[in-house]
Amino acid sequence: MANYLDFEEPIKEIIDQIEEAKALEEKSQVDVSKTTHALEKKLKEVQKKIYGNLTAWQRVQVSRHPDRPYSLGYIKAMSDGDFIELHGDRNVKDDKAMVGGLGTIDGQSVMFIGQQKGINTKMRQYRNFGMANPEGYRKALRLMKLAEKFNIPIVTLIDTPGAFPGLEAEERGQGEAIAKNLLEMFTLKVPVICVVIGEGASGGALGIGIGDKVFMLENSWYSVISPENCSTILWRTWDFKEQAAEALKLTAPEMLENKLIDGIIKEPTGGAHYNHAKAAELVKKEILKSLAKLKEIEPEKRIASRIKKFSNMGVVKEGKS
Repeated sequence: MANYLDFEEPIKEIIDQIEEAKALEEKSQVDVSKTTHALEKKLKEVQKKIYGNLTAWQRVQVSRHPDRPYSLGYIKAMSDGDFIELHGDRNVKDDKAMVGGLGTIDGQSVMFIGQQKGINTKMRQYRNFGMANPEGYRKALRLMKLAEKFNIPIVTLIDTPGAFPGLEAEERGQGEAIAKNLLEMFTLKVPVICVVIGEGASGGALGIGIGDKVFMLENSWYSVISPENCSTILWRTWDFKEQAAEALKLTAPEMLENKLIDGIIKEPTGGAHYNHAKAAELVKKEILKSLAKLKEIEPEKRIASRIKKFSNMGVVKEGKS
């Protein structure tokens, strides 16, 4: 791991010590196994302490960690090595910020759909920083309909700072494309599982976020607006983003408490960016467990339950004064 957040500095110091000890052992042939073992034990303790007490804003920072795995990384790690990416919305072009295709998980065919960020500056520009245009959401819907036609369950991986806000996106019907996805996803006859793996902002996330089961990774966030933009609107400056993050109740535990998601997927000690393989394994385990249960339910009952779940969100009953 090459990048560290401000509050990860104690972790960095221990990792540096471990690397120095291993380099010394290799250079001088001196046995330092006891030292490295003690440092590794200390590392886990420090990671647990730091990641067990993260603020809302710190979780937002972790969700954006440059070393964190993205959608294609999860898909390739979870699938049986047979993922085939499908392209284009059959109308405008292929949106590189939205990826999707067919693969199998332990022999189970799945249609994967997700937002993809870039792993370096050039790729971030290529992927438009994970912000999809209308054609991205139309591609996603095309793949969902294809999955429904062949009775293949759908897994969506959400990781976006929002739908692309450019003028050209609005001219091509950004709002309509997202709204149509919301409508169509409610009535899909196949099981739909959604997982927020990083950032889940605004309609950009919700455009592929209607499912029978909606999960969040431990250090992801899900909200109508980012803390920075919320701070800008309320205080006309980004300086209050930490207060905004707390007020938005955007963390996984708060979303679960408010019954806006169905569960939280734990991350490896130190966050998903510390152990990509373990993170993918934990997500895969939850997907397989949920798919097994959802496949036993009749499509009409799944659809009715899906509609009821989302219809109940935000409903407030006032008592008599």
